[in-house]
Amino acid sequence: MTETQDLPPRHTHLTFHGPLSEPRATGLVDRLALAKPSTVLDIGCGWGELMLRVLEAAPGATGRGIDLNGEDLARGRTNAAARGLADRVEFVEQSATDTALAPADLVLCLSASHALSGAEPPRLTTEALHALRRLVTPGGRVLFADGYWQRPPTQAELSAMWPDARADEYDDLAGLVDRAVEAGFRPAWIETANRDEWEAFESGYQSDKEVWLAAHPHHPLAEETRARLDGHRANWLRGYRDVLGIAYLTLVPVG
Repeated sequence: MTETQDLPPRHTHLTFHGPLSEPRATGLVDRLALAKPSTVLDIGCGWGELMLRVLEAAPGATGRGIDLNGEDLARGRTNAAARGLADRVEFVEQSATDTALAPADLVLCLSASHALSGAEPPRLTTEALHALRRLVTPGGRVLFADGYWQRPPTQAELSAMWPDARADEYDDLAGLVDRAVEAGFRPAWIETANRDEWEAFESGYQSDKEVWLAAHPHHPLAEETRARLDGHRANWLRGYRDVLGIAYLTLVPVG
């Protein structure tokens, strides 16, 4: 294999595409399965690991994952087949906003508000929650993961985050829950990612490419890869670390 063909691997150290630990995932799946969903819809699913675990815990349920990343979807199909779930789940490469989606008993939207609305934040969160309210069946559940400020960011921290980061992009946790209530939900469970989950996610997100870059410092893609890795690490460590949080809200639609 030539150096040009030897490309960096992608997210092999991540089980979930977000700051989610095994214990928290187990608790989420157990609670969601108690509602006995027969249909599961995963918006912006990636490889759909949490959806697959719900299907394992809810015999007979069927699932559908929606995403635009074909590589992630292929990983999801492979994982589903290996766990005997291929006949109960489909992974579809499509937009969640351009296609009519059937309501489901359980709707997962894990840090994927952008898949449901093209609005600027924080209106993005509001529009995504209203879309989710339409996509869940009466008596069903929505698992909504989204960002919130753990504390107000300083201007220096905002400058170190993503381009044009603003203090009004996110609410605090109470404000995020208020938006869910205003969209027609009651919060059955509220929990937030801790620092260990964040550090495991951020390290796992970069690890494959960091190891690859150390072994291929003169690869044609090395300069671009190095810039992305260094930029993302700076965004995290100098910008949103201990400032941006992720909340996992288990929501019940109001009848």
